[in-house]
Amino acid sequence: MRKYYISLLALLYTGTTTVHAQATIYPAPPEKGKIIITGGTLHLGNGQVIENGSIAIDGGKIVQVGTGLIPGAGDKVIDATGKQVYPGLILPVTDLGLKEIAEGVRGSNDYEEIGDLNPDIRAIVAYNTASRIINVVRSNGILLAGITPEGGSISGSSSIVQLDAWNYEDAAYKLDQGIHLNMPSFISRPRRFGAGPGGVRPEAGDDPTAVSLQKVEELKRFFREAKAYLAEGSHTHTNIKFETVKGLFTHQQKLYIHAEQVKQMLIAIDFAREFGFDVVLVGASESWQIADLLAQNHIAVILDQEHELPATEDDDIDQPFKTPAVLQKAGVLFCLNDRHEETRYRNLPFNAGVAAAYGLGKEAALQAITLNAARILGIDSVTGSLEVGKDANIVISTGDILDMRTSIVTTALIQGREINLANVGTELYDRYKYKYGLK
Repeated sequence: MRKYYISLLALLYTGTTTVHAQATIYPAPPEKGKIIITGGTLHLGNGQVIENGSIAIDGGKIVQVGTGLIPGAGDKVIDATGKQVYPGLILPVTDLGLKEIAEGVRGSNDYEEIGDLNPDIRAIVAYNTASRIINVVRSNGILLAGITPEGGSISGSSSIVQLDAWNYEDAAYKLDQGIHLNMPSFISRPRRFGAGPGGVRPEAGDDPTAVSLQKVEELKRFFREAKAYLAEGSHTHTNIKFETVKGLFTHQQKLYIHAEQVKQMLIAIDFAREFGFDVVLVGASESWQIADLLAQNHIAVILDQEHELPATEDDDIDQPFKTPAVLQKAGVLFCLNDRHEETRYRNLPFNAGVAAAYGLGKEAALQAITLNAARILGIDSVTGSLEVGKDANIVISTGDILDMRTSIVTTALIQGREINLANVGTELYDRYKYKYGLK
């Protein structure tokens, strides 16, 4: 598997010389008065670029975007001359704040529940706003995240959080906006421990297709029974599992189906047709093969991991890099993600940079980690682009945020609050600058 590592200087330096310990990096208080960002190149997130532009922020909202804005006497001015200004990046599906140390320290992890059908599990209540990883990903421009449970056939509900909060109630941006389903695999692969996604573990000699189809029928039976239950006027006993999927039938929630193979995605389309759900595919490494079909059925896609080898040995070696451009050409609504354990999600903007180089283009690649992600998650009315009326979730970088060689985030605002970009990495950076007399 290909892995891309970021240089220590580019990853950790955030333009601040103030030394902070992780425990003293407090959530920012609301700003008082108007803020004006001046002189930067504005990348609006919707494909438009404004040179030497300005943004006015008041009450945490963007109130003006354009050129030639003149700050008032009491306005706070952020000079972005020579810098690039972007919407805050969105990590759409992640265990950020649920998983701290992936291997060996169970007490730091709370991302998976026992059992197979767990639609009533809410990831938001386990979200840890004090995670040390949160401050690291913010320094790469990621300001919003979709906190997602794992495990079983139905994992539970995900919520959108903003990454500067005292507790999960403060962090909540959109609660329980989607239910996550793991489609059983139709390929039998040996596993060291337990079952794979969807809880399917074919025994020796079993036909993996038959076993998986049986699991699909069990999942359909669950949703058919839930539909019948919800159609009743009253109930003698409350079924919590059925109650928690009500939003799927009323379109207040989306069904996120984790699937990589074409067979799995075809069944996901069947789910959308039978139940009328708003379906989003997560992972979808083979989605390029059926891009036109996905577009016809209005199935959105979250491409899970781009820095990896192709799904099969017959695919082009650079197929994961080209897939975003294929989906765009077919008219599929898609966004990019990063769930890499080693880089801990901070490569999101650089995944987009690779897609830009392989046919997507820079502004479309930026849109794939901002406005497109917001549309898929159902928060595009309040964030995802630098437009009047939206929350002031803004990132300022000295260089191209999609380029790991030049991207150094110097300023970030969440809902108009200028946040502290210090993290455990900047602490070490300052520590060794001091040791070698460089401060």
